[in-house]
Amino acid sequence: MLFALICKDKPGSTQVRIDTRPEHLAFLEGLNSDKKLAFAGPFLDADGKSNGSLVVVEAPDMAGAQALSAADPYAKAGLFESVEVRQWNWTFNKPAVN
Repeated sequence: MLFALICKDKPGSTQVRIDTRPEHLAFLEGLNSDKKLAFAGPFLDADGKSNGSLVVVEAPDMAGAQALSAADPYAKAGLFESVEVRQWNWTFNKPAVN
């Protein structure tokens, strides 16, 4: 099942995001290789600067999704002020399953 990880950055944490980005991208690439990543990207503020993340993952249950969330290098680096993990149903424009 799919879970949306809705992450909000701590104020003033831009440098943490920049410094940790290579590890975060490698983590997402690993999830993608394991077919656990549906899609991901940053939220942007009014100036177009990253201030959070939306990551949608495939996990067997809430505990599995929470474990993936906690394993993200951004989470480990303390970037996020909050993380909400919510089960999600992809209804429209879902890519064809091969």
